[in-house]
Amino acid sequence: MAYKTFDFSKFSSIRVGPIAEVFMIEDFDYPQNHTLIGGANNLLIGPNHPPLMKLSKKFDTIKIENNQLIIGASTPGGKVVSFCKKNNIANFEFMAHLPGTVGGMIEMNAGLKEYEIFNHLISCRFKDGVKLKKEIKHGYRFTDIDDVVFEATFEIQEGFKEENIEMFKKMRANQPSNFSAGSFFKNPQGDYAGRLIEAVGLKGHRIGDMAWSEQHSNFLINFGEGTFEEAMELVELAHLRVQKTFSISLENEVIVLNT
Repeated sequence: MAYKTFDFSKFSSIRVGPIAEVFMIEDFDYPQNHTLIGGANNLLIGPNHPPLMKLSKKFDTIKIENNQLIIGASTPGGKVVSFCKKNNIANFEFMAHLPGTVGGMIEMNAGLKEYEIFNHLISCRFKDGVKLKKEIKHGYRFTDIDDVVFEATFEIQEGFKEENIEMFKKMRANQPSNFSAGSFFKNPQGDYAGRLIEAVGLKGHRIGDMAWSEQHSNFLINFGEGTFEEAMELVELAHLRVQKTFSISLENEVIVLNT
């Protein structure tokens, strides 16, 4: 089995985590007891993480076949946008401002506001075959996918819109440029996690080199030398204060891997 060493304090988008051996998936054969990490853009990895695995560059592919767009799960969002611009394909402009790979985006139904990756999905290829979109339970930043996505097939509509790139850029203008894993908590129904965190006095609250951002309270940011322990102390503090003040249990959007 082929393993590769990753330093998650350099590889993950939040720049927190240990040095770890990661199994690289080259085909449909992979260990069942490992956790898939994708591009590590929506992850916070602790020192006691489970065994990890990642799709290799073999699944970084994109093609048009039978008037459908077929994308390998390790393909970066930016590459998809470039391909769609070149081929005048609509509805993927939002990926220009989403970090990560297609597989990770599908697993969490990533998007910006009402623009979600599932909107134009047809099917996903798994080890045991293909599942149509209607066979996959999904919703706001959620799917019931618990296996490795290798490839996804999408509808093609003509009309790439350059102006949409600017629109999505403006949507993310209030997000901090510091190292982070994106929005840490899902927005509760009818409310915003950032508003709740600010309302309980945690906007800008810092422990060591980790903090809830002054720019957007739902972003847990790393000033450079932040640790997993500092991050989790802030996460627990937000959970406790929001629960106590509003009787709302915040749900993580970022995946925490630590047993």
